[in-house]
Formats: sequence, structure tokens, C-alpha cells
Amino acid sequence: LKEKFQCVFEGIAKAGNPTLLNQIYTELYITEGGTAEVNDEHEVRQIEIASRKTDRPETTIRREDIFKASPGRDEPIRTVLTKGVAGIGKTVLTQKYTLDWAEDKANQDIQFIFPFTFRELNVLREERFSLVELVHYFFTETKKAGICSFEDFQVVFIFDGLDECRLPLDFHKTTILTDPRKSTSVDVLLVNLIRGKLLPSAHLWITTRPAAANQIPPRCVEMVTEVRGFTDPQKKKYFRKRFRDKEQASTIISHIKTSRSLHIMCHIPVFCWITATVLEDVLNTKEGVQLPKTLTEMYSHFLVVQAKVKKVKYDGEAETDPHWSPESRNMMESLGKLAFDQLMKGNLIFYESDLTECGIDIRAASVYSGVFTQIFKEERGLYQDKVFCFIHLSVQEFLAALHVHLTFINSGLNLMEDQQTTSKKSETKTEKYFYQSAVNKALQSPNGHLDLFLRFLLGLSLQTNQTLLRGLLTQTGSSSQTNQQTVQYIKKKLSKNRNLSAEKSINLFHCLNELNDRSLVEEIQQSLRSGSLSEDELSPAEWSALVFILLSSEKDLDVLDLKKYSPSEEALLRLLPVFKTSNKALSGCNLSERSCDALSSVLSSMSSFLKELDLTNNDLQDSGMKFLSAALQSSHCTLETL
Repeated sequence: LKEKFQCVFEGIAKAGNPTLLNQIYTELYITEGGTAEVNDEHEVRQIEIASRKTDRPETTIRREDIFKASPGRDEPIRTVLTKGVAGIGKTVLTQKYTLDWAEDKANQDIQFIFPFTFRELNVLREERFSLVELVHYFFTETKKAGICSFEDFQVVFIFDGLDECRLPLDFHKTTILTDPRKSTSVDVLLVNLIRGKLLPSAHLWITTRPAAANQIPPRCVEMVTEVRGFTDPQKKKYFRKRFRDKEQASTIISHIKTSRSLHIMCHIPVFCWITATVLEDVLNTKEGVQLPKTLTEMYSHFLVVQAKVKKVKYDGEAETDPHWSPESRNMMESLGKLAFDQLMKGNLIFYESDLTECGIDIRAASVYSGVFTQIFKEERGLYQDKVFCFIHLSVQEFLAALHVHLTFINSGLNLMEDQQTTSKKSETKTEKYFYQSAVNKALQSPNGHLDLFLRFLLGLSLQTNQTLLRGLLTQTGSSSQTNQQTVQYIKKKLSKNRNLSAEKSINLFHCLNELNDRSLVEEIQQSLRSGSLSEDELSPAEWSALVFILLSSEKDLDVLDLKKYSPSEEALLRLLPVFKTSNKALSGCNLSERSCDALSSVLSSMSSFLKELDLTNNDLQDSGMKFLSAALQSSHCTLETL
């Protein structure tokens, strides 16, 4: 285990220089509590919420104490479920836990740690094993040592990546199994191990993305923890560890602070690594060039860096030669098609059959993962089939957007329309509808799974990003007139659509950001500075802009005083998303029972941090109080003072 985990290919499969895990490991923010409830919102939305939560006092847990009961908790902890969005560091966390144990640094009361990944276990769905045989199969040393019973040892099983599980885990119908020597299917073994019927003395640690957290019944889990990624000080620490040159590290840290979307995404360790890769290249090779500020610029640069690495390292060419050979271009186009098709199906990991469907030869896939290691990964279990994935969901979304963009530019085919047609109408008109249909499609998604994809697709319409990808994009598209029309279309959606959720309108502001249009936001900022906001009658789009500004503010919004903006029920309903992120909310603002209904949804929300609420001097009625008292009973309610 020490040999297996002491090196980590940071964001990479098996090429490049392995980094010592102990050298680059930056402590993660792990919190106790929460429930195993499903949260299927787009993970970037969850990141935005978490980025506003990091300074709140919460029960944090040290990695080595994951199975130790917190003060005031009597019952022992057998099973821990750790949630966290893609790329937040769950796998590296379990690797570091294992490495510390293997190096005699922690948890010396444990005799065995057996780390499994669901990716490896998926491949064994047709096989039969007993629990002892499964351990022998993966950890042959135990078989050689003749260990055939684990009841007398302190054992920890780690199961990483429940969200990637393709085994049928059925906790209702699966037969009970208590004998660790009896052979059965892998899913039956897992269900009984998690139930506590098999090897009840063992500890289990399961990691998952939030959308799959409810696959395990709450009765089988003693503690739920959440990995929140990097806090602001940890982001700085990461870049200072990554760059020996202090001046370069400081330049990068201050640049990230200037762009809110980059700053939020740097909550995710993998994104910090992508950012470091890009900014290092830009600072070292391009004198006086502007550093990328938007996500599309960042990922476009990232793609170029990868093409450059391939050309110099694999093709033996000079750095100055054109980056994109026909072969590289074909590889990227194939990966783009795979990314898009699988994004639409909701898949993040792919097996051989998924690749064949996209017309990718398996041998070619191994070459892709060897060449574009930092984009596309191939993994192998011990003797099992290959598993492929992109290094992060956001890379898959960027390549999917690139595929949709390329398909439209090269053939006129609009993949965003339900009825796909190649249009022969005038170029600009077709382009205009192409981007508008993408906006509509993303807005129709109930959980926002196309939010980031849309940001990338619109960002790719800018000439500056197309110039960056010159060579990959043989034709450029999108006139500035089209971009302007898209901006106006988004603004119209913000102002006309009263049913637009706060999350969707916030994403539309991120889209305007990618299109380099900040006019709406600047207008409201000006009103805020001059103090004229409370007298002005705000349009729906302006309310959305205000929510975006308040939520994007670097300052922690401790107190939300409605009177500053507008002492009215409308203001409360419009600023509801901001209430979730503030500690105290003050009122006296002509509120009625309708406001109580809205506030009750905030109080019972999983993502609310509201601790103090002042509702004095309002006519709430008994019916309003009923809404509030129902919300106070919610397990998510964090309110301390009403």
C-alpha cells in the first residue's frame, strides 16, 4: 500500500512526473453532519454555495479521526459516508489516510486497510467470490500469508466512488449473508458488508458524489461527512507549495482573486491544478500577455498546453511548430463527441462499450490517454478491463461544448435542437438561433446539468477564444453582431421570465461574463455605491443582478438588512437566495404570510446558514406563523434566534 500510494499523478494518469503525495498534500476541509440525502444540482452550483460557507463555525474532522466518535456521541462508528463534488479530493483523502497508516504515522490500532474502488468492482459483476476470496483477489499478500479469517483483526474497508457503481445494490431484496467464506455475487457481498451482516467488527469508509448519496439506507451509516475542498487560506497554501518561485505564486494568487468565477472554482483541488498548469505556461512563455480571466479562456489555454506537450514530448517537434497536427485534431474531435454523448446520458466514467459506440477504437483510446493524459484517463484494476474518464467533469463539459461548436461551424448541424436540422438560412440568422436554442435547452434542465456547458459554448463564440484554438478550429464563426444578439437574448430572459430560479439567473450572469458583458452588473453596482437603490423601481433583471452581486461579493454577507434595498415583500422574495447565505436577516418590511411561506423554504433548505431572523413589526398572521413553525422542525434548520 505504501508503494501504491506514496506517489500521486496529480490530475494525471500515468505519464509525467509523479509527485510525492506527502509533498503536495494540502489539508482538506472535512465537516461532520449533513444527511445522506440526494443533491442532484449541478456541482458547480454546490461549489458556489460551499465557497460562501467556509468561514462558518462547523464541526471539522481530522482525517485520522474519521472513525472516532465526537464528544457527546456514545455509539461507536462502524460506517462513514463521505460526500463531495467531483474533483474535490475524496480519493486523495482516502489515499493519504492509507499512506499515513502504512507509514506508521496514524491509527496503529488498525491491522488491515483494504482500499477498493467501485470502478474496479464494476468489472466483476458477473464473477462470484466469498468475502475472503475477494480480499485475496485484490490483496494477494494476504493469501500468501495464509490469512483466511478477518474476524479477530481490526479491519478498515474503503470503497471509493459510490456514484460510479454499476452494480445493483438492493438493500430490500438481497438475501442475508453472514458467512465470509461463502461465495456469491459482488453486489450481495457489498450489501451485506454495508448492512453489518458480514464482518460486523469491520469499519467501512464509503465516498460518493452528492447525487448518489441516497443509494445507502441511512440506518446503515453512523456518520455522514462532507469534503468541502479548499478554503481561501488553503488555496493560497496550495499555490505556494506548487510554485517554488514566490513571486510567481503571488502573481497567480492575486490574479485568481480578480476573477470571481476562477476564485470559486479554485475551491476544487483539480481546478487549482488546471489553473496552475495554465498560468505557469502563460507566465513562462508569453511576455506581457493577459492572463485568462474567464473559464472558457482558462480551458482553451489548457487544451493548447496539452497539445504543446504532445507535440514536443511524443512527436519530437519544436515548441514553435503549429500545435495541432491532423492526428491531434482527430483525437480531440473524437474525445469531444464522447464527452457530449456521455454528458447527455449523465455518465462520467466510460467502459469499452461506451467508447465503441462513439466510434473510438480501444487501442486508440489507450493512445489518447497516454498522449492527452491530463485530459483523458485510462485506469486498470488488477487484472480487469480498462475504465476511462476525463480528469474532471468540467473538462468533459468543455470538450462537449467544443464538439457542439465544431459540429455547427463545420456542418451547420445544431445539436442543441430536439429536431436536428442543417439550416440553409442566412449565416447570422442561423448562428443567432444556434446560441438561443442552447440557452433554452440549458434553462429547461431541472437540475442545471448543462449550466457549465452553456458557459463554455457561449464563451467559444468569442473571437479571442477562437484565436487561442486556431488550428483546432479550422474555420472561425460568430460575428460580434451575433454575440450582441446573444447578450440581448439573455438579458431578455432575465427581465421577462419571472419564473426563473435564482440559480438559473445566476448562471445567466456567468454566461454574460463569458461573453465579456458586465453592463447590467455595473449599473446596479453604481446604484449601490450612490445609495439610490432603495428609491429606484428595479426590473426583474436588475433584481437578478443585485442577487448575483451580493452572492459574488468576496465579503461574507453577515447581516442582510432589507431596508437597505427596499423595505417590501417583493424585495424579500427577490433576495431569497441571499438570505440562505447570511447569518442574520433584519426586517420590519411590510411582510405578510406570503413572506413566511417563502422564508420557511429557506429555513428548511439544505444550503441555508441563517442563524438569526428578526421579523418584528410585520403583520404575519397565524397562518404565517404556521409556515415558520413547520420549517423550524426541519432537520436542516440552523436558526438559533427568532
